[in-house]
Amino acid sequence: MSHVSQASVTTPDGEPTPLVPTTYGEVKGWFSAYDQVLFDWFLTRQNSGEGQPGDLLELGAFMGKSAIFLGRYLRPGEEFTVCDLFDSPATDDFNVAENRSSYPTLTRRGFETNYLAFHEALPTLIQAPTSVVADRVKPTSCRFVHVDASHLYEHVVTDIASSRLVATPDAVVVFDDYRSEHCPGVAAAVWTAVVTGGLHPICVSASKLYATWGDPEPHQAALRAWLEERTDLWHGVDVIDGRPMVRIGDQGVVAPEPPQPLHPAPQPEPAPAPAAARRPGARWRKLAKDLLPPVITRAIVARNRRRRG
Repeated sequence: MSHVSQASVTTPDGEPTPLVPTTYGEVKGWFSAYDQVLFDWFLTRQNSGEGQPGDLLELGAFMGKSAIFLGRYLRPGEEFTVCDLFDSPATDDFNVAENRSSYPTLTRRGFETNYLAFHEALPTLIQAPTSVVADRVKPTSCRFVHVDASHLYEHVVTDIASSRLVATPDAVVVFDDYRSEHCPGVAAAVWTAVVTGGLHPICVSASKLYATWGDPEPHQAALRAWLEERTDLWHGVDVIDGRPMVRIGDQGVVAPEPPQPLHPAPQPEPAPAPAAARRPGARWRKLAKDLLPPVITRAIVARNRRRRG
């Protein structure tokens, strides 16, 4: 997936000061167009009354690209919680190495700057290891959970267990990097939960596995009916241990309308027109002066002076 660079400036003490993004595309992160389409479908379906009410939760935020997107679907009275270490010290040597290689520019200040460019208020932020989520988020309260934190097997196992504790009965739980070659620990943890842990897949994209701890059939039935009407998404159904799972492929899908900044960048003022172009008739007077005999030109000028007088 594309990784868009976001510029920053440096203060006199050497601390980077993130620039406020003026478009969603300027926010650094990885979030494919067709995962945006799927997030939109699941969340819009929940907001239309097809699912139970509940809160939103994201484990692992990076610079806020998916959090900004999720925040659009928060309804009055609901809470959106984001948990990330940000620039806090990691809890073990393996996590230190992962953060140094994958997230060297991640800071809470950068996340907050990005998020507030698109929303009036920040979500509830937990700056801590995601292992604290089960103690900080109310049990069975979340209708949508996005897990995109550590790639280390032991940490993902904990995140999976936490998602089960905080999810509502029919919540959608999304796991990023479930098949990426650079993080096999995620695949091992997620597929173990599918085979032996009671996690029920709904569908998969190239990057994310969408699942539920409840009954996947209502989600899948509605999803397949929706997919039948689209030509920009390919889909098929696989059976894993006797249970169906929808596979979805991108066939030129276009992302939904992106989140819009609260304060768009000012547009430059158009350059003023030349003075001759601004005066009515100036062009024709100049042309007449160039083409007519001098005696006629002097007569016209004299007549105009008498009229103005």
